[in-house]
Amino acid sequence: MNVFGDKWTFTSFGESHGAAIGGVLDGVPAGLHIDLDLINYELDRRAARKRHVNDTETTRKRDVNDTVTEAASYGTSTRAFREPDEVEWLSGVMDGVTLGTPIAFIIRNKDARPEDYEFLKHSYRVGHADKTYEQKYGIRDYRGGGRASARETAARVVAGCIAKQQLAAKGISIQAKLIQVGAETDPAKFADTIEAYRQEGDSIGGIVECVIEGLPAGTGEPIFNKLQAELAFAIMSINACKGFEYGTGFGGVTQPGSAINHISGGIAGGIADGTPVTFRCVFKPTPSTPKAGVKGRHDACVATRAVPVVEAMTAMALANLVLS
Repeated sequence: MNVFGDKWTFTSFGESHGAAIGGVLDGVPAGLHIDLDLINYELDRRAARKRHVNDTETTRKRDVNDTVTEAASYGTSTRAFREPDEVEWLSGVMDGVTLGTPIAFIIRNKDARPEDYEFLKHSYRVGHADKTYEQKYGIRDYRGGGRASARETAARVVAGCIAKQQLAAKGISIQAKLIQVGAETDPAKFADTIEAYRQEGDSIGGIVECVIEGLPAGTGEPIFNKLQAELAFAIMSINACKGFEYGTGFGGVTQPGSAINHISGGIAGGIADGTPVTFRCVFKPTPSTPKAGVKGRHDACVATRAVPVVEAMTAMALANLVLS
């Protein structure tokens, strides 16, 4: 399915090297004043770039917990810098205010180069969805991975930013940050670590941590719609995400219960307990690299640009639980 949510819904469409990507939102109430500058700012975070015309950095101070700018810029694909990511609002918004009707938007692909991927027409890349897409549908868009490309996540960031603005009005904040690149946990060394792999024509993975504050106690259901289950469902839909944990997570298996039974991660029995909710997710290294003999425009570390996508998917998950 290409639809997320059942009350506050987001439908994603478009291919990486097609005409455009975009989305349709339903369930957003009328009268919401959308901060369009904030949406541009979030798109810039995903692309690891700053806008130099009417730069939002001059009016919106970057959060201290945001992804390290230097680390984000190292090893980022050239396409990320070249795509302007300009949102065109097709319906549901007038003068920056929502109408209560479906919100439709597109982001045109200005730097699409489908001809660069002709070599994939009759071959499959290891570690990608090329083969499985063809096994499922009998046909695939070989142009940069089509729907399986991380290009699709730009539409998620737009939708998630609208959800974040709704949640902020209720005192709920979502803040993610990169906490590990490979084995390195010192943010000051992330850039050098990524650059070292890029110089070798290789890639490396990373871990993103997200903290939700202001979430009302009681959010979540006790059995099949546990809060952590809803968050995991959203986060694990992100390209290259390979794991999700909250609270003590996998590390808790090495500790006795008496030492860690007070660590809830903000969730107990599938329900928010009123304290900050903390979770972490891991992103694999990009499988297509020069060292692997694969041509293309790929990041040396996708985790750096996944931070705003994690926030966006978290916001959409909470929108279905809280705003409805």
